Amino acid sequence: QVQLVESGGGLVQAGGSLRLSCATSGRTFSLYAMGWFRQAPGKERAFVAAISRNGIYTYYEDSVKGRFTISRDDANNTVYLQMESLRPEDTAVYVCAAQPSPYSARNYYYRETQYNYWGQGTQVTVSS
Repeated sequence: QVQLVESGGGLVQAGGSLRLSCATSGRTFSLYAMGWFRQAPGKERAFVAAISRNGIYTYYEDSVKGRFTISRDDANNTVYLQMESLRPEDTAVYVCAAQPSPYSARNYYYRETQYNYWGQGTQVTVSS
């Protein structure tokens, strides 16, 4: 079992930057593949970024490639989402997700159904 707590959201102007953090409980963070999703008002939750258990493999939704960077710090049981060049369409609640990946350090996951553990989310609002 793992608990996820996001932080770092807020209000930022278009073109600005934010770094989201997702702190996890438990001593087995290094066994989890991690991901970030977002849900904009009136829309379904959508994939943003994923990172493998070993931190080497990452995967991004097309609209955030080159602007967002996912990373992890296993010593601090935390995954980050660095967001640059933010746009109003990035406005959403950002949620992190975790999935045990004990048999492969290389796997990452981009479907909601592949994750068993979810945080509550942090609001990101980008003004134009």
